[in-house]
Amino acid sequence: MAPHSKENSTQQTKEEFFEEKTEELNQKRETALKNNKIIIYITILALTYYHLAGFYGLYLTFKSVKWATIGFGFLLYFIGILGVTAGAHRLWSHKSYKAKLPLQIILMLFQSVAFQKSKTVQSWVRDHRLHHKFSDTDGDPHNANRGFFFSHMGWLISVKTDEVIKGEKSIDISDIITNPVLRFQKKYAFYVIGICCFVLPTAIPMYFWGETFNNAWHFNFLRFLLSLHMVFCINSVAHKWGYRPYDKNILPAENALFSFAVLGEGFHNYHHCFPWDYQTSELGNKALNFTTWFIDFCAGIGWAYDLKTASEEVVKSRADRTGDGKFRMQ
Repeated sequence: MAPHSKENSTQQTKEEFFEEKTEELNQKRETALKNNKIIIYITILALTYYHLAGFYGLYLTFKSVKWATIGFGFLLYFIGILGVTAGAHRLWSHKSYKAKLPLQIILMLFQSVAFQKSKTVQSWVRDHRLHHKFSDTDGDPHNANRGFFFSHMGWLISVKTDEVIKGEKSIDISDIITNPVLRFQKKYAFYVIGICCFVLPTAIPMYFWGETFNNAWHFNFLRFLLSLHMVFCINSVAHKWGYRPYDKNILPAENALFSFAVLGEGFHNYHHCFPWDYQTSELGNKALNFTTWFIDFCAGIGWAYDLKTASEEVVKSRADRTGDGKFRMQ
C-alpha cells in the first residue's frame, strides 16, 4: 500500500502544481487586463479633452485668434505631419532610406510636435510594422475589417486582441531601440514631447505677437487634433475608399485628395504593395507628395542617402497581375 500512497501523493502534488500555475497565469492575465483598462480609461479622458479643447479652439479661431497664430498653426501642422511621414513612417518603420544625424534629430523633434497616437517613434514603429505584417486581420492593431471607427481611432480605446499581443512580441524593433536619437526621445518623452507639442506652440505666439494664453493654448489643440485625425484617416479612409490599381485583393486604396492633406501618404494601395519605396507612390507623384520632395532635398544636401525605389517594370508587372485595371504610368 505504501508505494500506491506515494504515487497518489506524487500525483496530487503534480495536480496542485498545475493548479497553482494556472491560477498564477490567470491572475497575471487579470492584472494585465485591469492595467489595460486603466490605460484605456485614461486614453478616453485624454481624447475627450483633446476634442473639447480643439473645438473650442475652432470657435476662438473665428472670434479672436490672431492671423499670425493661425499661420503659425499651419506651419506646426506641416512640421508635425512631416515628422510622421518622412520620419516615423518612411525612415524608421520601413527603412526606405537612411538619414544622417542632423536629419534624424530634426525628424525626431518634428514627430514630437505631432505627438501621434500619444506615442514615441519606438511604439509608433512597432505598431506600424505589426500593421503591415498582419494587415487588416486580427493581428493588425487597427484592423479595418472591424469597421471604420475602430480603424480610425476606436482601436486606441479597445482591449488588444490576443493576436495583437502575440504579434507585438514577434516584431523586431532592435534597430529602433538601439538608435541613440530615438532612445533619447523615449527616455525623456515627457519633456521632449511636452515642450515640442504643447509648451513652445503656446509660448511662441504669446511672446512674439502678444497672443492670449487662452487663444494660443486652444488653437494649438485645434492644430494637434487636426493632425491626429489626418493621420488616423490613413488607417480608415485610405483602407476604404479609392482605386486599387496595384492589388485589388487588399483594402488599402489610392486616394489623391486625401494624400494632399497628409503630404503624400494617400497612395496607400501602392504603399502596401511596395512598402520599401521611399516615395510611397508611383514615380514619386510629387504633385501631391511633398514628403518625397523633402527627402529628395535632404538627399541633395547629403543628409539622406540609399533611397530605395520600386522599378517601373516591377510596378507594372504587379499592376498587370493583381490590379483592378485602373493602372496607368504617372
